[in-house]
Amino acid sequence: MFNKKIFTKAILLLSFISLFSDIASEMLYPVMPVYLKSIGFSVLLIGILEGLAECVAGLSKGYFGNLSDKMGRRVPFIKWGYLFNALSKPMLAIFINPLWIFFARTLDRFGKGIRTAARDALLSQETTKENKGKVFGFHRSMDTVGAAIGPVLSLIYLYYHPGQYRWLFVIAFLPGLLVVALSGFLKEKKIEAENTNRKPVHFLTYLKYWKKSPPAFKKLVPALLTFTLFNSSDAFLLLALKYKGFTDLQMIGFYISYNLLYALLSYPLGVIADKIGLKKVLVSGLAIFAFVYFLFGWASSVWQFVVLFLFYSIYAASTEGISKAWITNVSKEEETATAIGFFTSFNSIITFISSALGGLIWVCYGPKVMFMFSGIGVALVVVYLTLPYLSERVVKKANGHS
Repeated sequence: MFNKKIFTKAILLLSFISLFSDIASEMLYPVMPVYLKSIGFSVLLIGILEGLAECVAGLSKGYFGNLSDKMGRRVPFIKWGYLFNALSKPMLAIFINPLWIFFARTLDRFGKGIRTAARDALLSQETTKENKGKVFGFHRSMDTVGAAIGPVLSLIYLYYHPGQYRWLFVIAFLPGLLVVALSGFLKEKKIEAENTNRKPVHFLTYLKYWKKSPPAFKKLVPALLTFTLFNSSDAFLLLALKYKGFTDLQMIGFYISYNLLYALLSYPLGVIADKIGLKKVLVSGLAIFAFVYFLFGWASSVWQFVVLFLFYSIYAASTEGISKAWITNVSKEEETATAIGFFTSFNSIITFISSALGGLIWVCYGPKVMFMFSGIGVALVVVYLTLPYLSERVVKKANGHS
């Protein structure tokens, strides 16, 4: 049984909201490129659409995170964000005009931008520093269960209705509606509004947070963003399977299995992180990522890919929720949403750059070079995060012998 003192009503609600929201989103993720091509979008136009949508999401995360802190409120941002996410799903199926598709897809990402920082700040607000790993790990676990269920539902639907993509967007609206209903039960918890100077919040005001952010934040965030630069889209892992001759069914099977393992491991690794330290678990996860990417370009047999995806799920469970838990621990409570918004804003933009860079290296030099490039880059991030810890150990030992 979960400890009610740790897993409050708000934490459980946010976790189930994320589960159903990801079911809706991941139902569409595998078919989105195929659907867009079927209504006349070129590969270039699809790339521009996704890039624009991610940039909108990235910039809005910072703005709305800052606004949430200034207002001292979380719940309205969460509700409106999930509402926009839900509405965008059927909109993609109503008209096929490119401008309409751009609007609907951007609305979905804009909704994510509105809710992300406020939601994570509320999760942080509902727990203590000693339990952040558990809470963020559990939330990430529920989120990822949805990411595993969504593609399965999509596969079942397409098995009986091959090529009929439009109705899938309408069906995805149903879990979206459930998300909107569940968000109605969230209650605002009073916090001190960060609005002492009463200045208006402009779209890029959150960038000023860097100057006044704590030293620990300034050490952590550059490392995480550098990791993001070398961490190309998971789509390249699936493309590598296709490159090695795996079928579409096998590829999707790997993706679903990865998400299930990721979901199962997120909470236990959160518990471990609370016991031994968030930094140790996160750095271990990054080291595992480097190990997987070093070997991925050379793998060829089924068992090799099974082992690599197993380790990759451990990496994901060790980093996603843990990194946010760490950021909230080094930030003031009244500035948590701004801190998360600042990080996730740049993270979204760099993710777009990373995927473009990964694609360029793949096309020019092949998958082996791309995976090695990423592995080496992340290994350097591990060294950067580990060196201060090793230096401290050396100093302590030296002091102990003196």
